[in-house]
Amino acid sequence: MAKTVVSFTLNGSPVDVLVEPRELLIHTLREKLATTGPHIGCDTSHCGACTVDLDGLSVKACTVLTVQCDGAEMLTIEGFAKAGALHPLQEGFSQEHGLQCGFCTPGMITRAYRLLQENPSPTEADIRFWMAGNLCRCTGYQNIVKSIQYAAAKMRGETVATSHPVLAE
Repeated sequence: MAKTVVSFTLNGSPVDVLVEPRELLIHTLREKLATTGPHIGCDTSHCGACTVDLDGLSVKACTVLTVQCDGAEMLTIEGFAKAGALHPLQEGFSQEHGLQCGFCTPGMITRAYRLLQENPSPTEADIRFWMAGNLCRCTGYQNIVKSIQYAAAKMRGETVATSHPVLAE
């Protein structure tokens, strides 16, 4: 099978990669571009661990062929922190304990990013609806919701305080 060169922008940097026509984006990212934030979690598109932002849409990289990405703009978890500063979503997940094992976290944050781009003031119901395609096997989701609410407030320029203050010793 003839290989094809695919060019796209990944986390702000231009990329050219040689791929098989049937190669899935998740494999290109992880195996050829050392972009290992998106995870392979289920191979069925049910878990969302492989979520990336592709041309302004949340997509599961296990369902997209790399050749479909020619000319695209792509954002993965590796592109969120800027100049050593965490993105508000990364900060929110840390401050609000929105993660446990961390396996689903890159996909959760990437999906939540798209939500906040489209709806900067989501309700709890909005967040739960948007995040329904991203599964977490560890948490009860409440802290994930709080993490996204924290980030939304911060991105709107509001002063935010964690709902889990550190206990004084």
